[in-house]
Amino acid sequence: MTTQTLKTPHTGEYEQPTGLFINNEFVKGVDGKTFEVINPSDESVICSVHEASEKDVDIAVSAARKAFEGEWRKVTPGDRGRMLTKLADLFEENIDLLAAVEALDNGKAVSMAKGDVGASAGCLRYYGGWADKIEGKVVDTTPDTFNYIRKEPIGVCGQIIPWNFPLLMWSWKIGPAIACGNTVVLKTAEQTPLSGLVAARLVKEAGFPPGVINIISGFGKVAGAAIASHMDVDKVAFTGSTVVGRQIMKAAAGSNLKKVTLELGGKSPNIVFEDADIDNAISWVNFGIFFNHGQCCCAGSRIYVQDTIYDKFIQRFKERAAANQVGDPFHKDTFQGPQVSQLQFDRIMGYIEDGKKAGATVETGGKRKGDKGFFIEPTIFSNVTEDMKIVQEEIFGPVCTIAKFKTQEEIIKIANNTTYGLAAAVHTKNLNTALEVANSLRAGTVWVNAYNMLHWQLPFGGYKESGIGRELGEAALESYSQTKTVSIRLGDALFG
Repeated sequence: MTTQTLKTPHTGEYEQPTGLFINNEFVKGVDGKTFEVINPSDESVICSVHEASEKDVDIAVSAARKAFEGEWRKVTPGDRGRMLTKLADLFEENIDLLAAVEALDNGKAVSMAKGDVGASAGCLRYYGGWADKIEGKVVDTTPDTFNYIRKEPIGVCGQIIPWNFPLLMWSWKIGPAIACGNTVVLKTAEQTPLSGLVAARLVKEAGFPPGVINIISGFGKVAGAAIASHMDVDKVAFTGSTVVGRQIMKAAAGSNLKKVTLELGGKSPNIVFEDADIDNAISWVNFGIFFNHGQCCCAGSRIYVQDTIYDKFIQRFKERAAANQVGDPFHKDTFQGPQVSQLQFDRIMGYIEDGKKAGATVETGGKRKGDKGFFIEPTIFSNVTEDMKIVQEEIFGPVCTIAKFKTQEEIIKIANNTTYGLAAAVHTKNLNTALEVANSLRAGTVWVNAYNMLHWQLPFGGYKESGIGRELGEAALESYSQTKTVSIRLGDALFG
């Protein structure tokens, strides 16, 4: 069986694909193994999906290679763009179902999930527009030589996405890869495979030939490792933890030295100066850390407030955080749903306990919410020191630290005192302060008087241990293209 009838509170019954999507068909895994998908809101089993083994990765890669060397190479850039645009249209037509499925197995509020689906469609449409605009150029060197530079696809791209934004990461990876003319084998996260499989059903409807886009479900240690080390995968793109990113890079180097793009962890500073609009700053600081249950690689988890407004700010921030509605993802007022899994829940609670033992003060939260599901109260720690684990390590949950600073010079040093460099934010009414601090922070994205304002037109990625390469925007096309130089000698002159 490769489909199952399921139900969501918002859309009723629907047919959920449970097989591996290879060659435009849903198929069973070679070994016949399946794994359970857990509802994080009530800890029940939603369904079981087929588990990809190394053998299934081989089959999917073979399908992608056959497509790349065959029919796909004959498809014009304009037609590639039309397929991506059609896929974007299908995302929008199915927005309610895709969002409901995302809320079901990820636990995010369905209103937030609809925003993700809309942004996924925007991303696919954006890269659909790029497909016929990827151009080379002619370079004039000498009178008897004609030189041109062209962009070519890399080939078969292995892509491994995380569980925090399943559909967004699906589109971030597939959009630029397809626009550039590659084929794809994408592995969804084992915690959240369902929405990616529903989206896979739309691939065939959008007109993509068999083997161009293949979506498999499986575990990182088996299927993910097989993709990263596969000798016929030309490029691997991974979004996830820095620890796993290192393993991906080693596997890529140890196999065929495949190209690598890594979007990894973060411990991002969110800086509030004394002249900031305090109401606006509190709103964005709250959104910066508690959006998506804190399960966000660029979450503003280290909050720094200038000492002259610190007391006022922390009191107001505590009140705002405590007002966040935590609960059923399908309730219209819910802002924060459950953490994605028991493992993630336990990890976050472990950090909370470590913070307490280290002497930090829990200003609000710090406990489980309810007795069923993986819900955690929005948590703010104060009285922290820079050497504490809760300040230095990525928690990936609704937990933040807040501290005060005196001067601009001081906060730049503190903000950069981390192994990560994914994102940051500055809140101030002073343009000079905003620019000086933004330009001094070692982070791939810096927001001013806002947070988490990602857009498919803007490059996203990190400095230091937050990754290699960029996703989104025109920059992502470089990660999925090869550059070829062709130099033609003109005339009939002999060498020497």
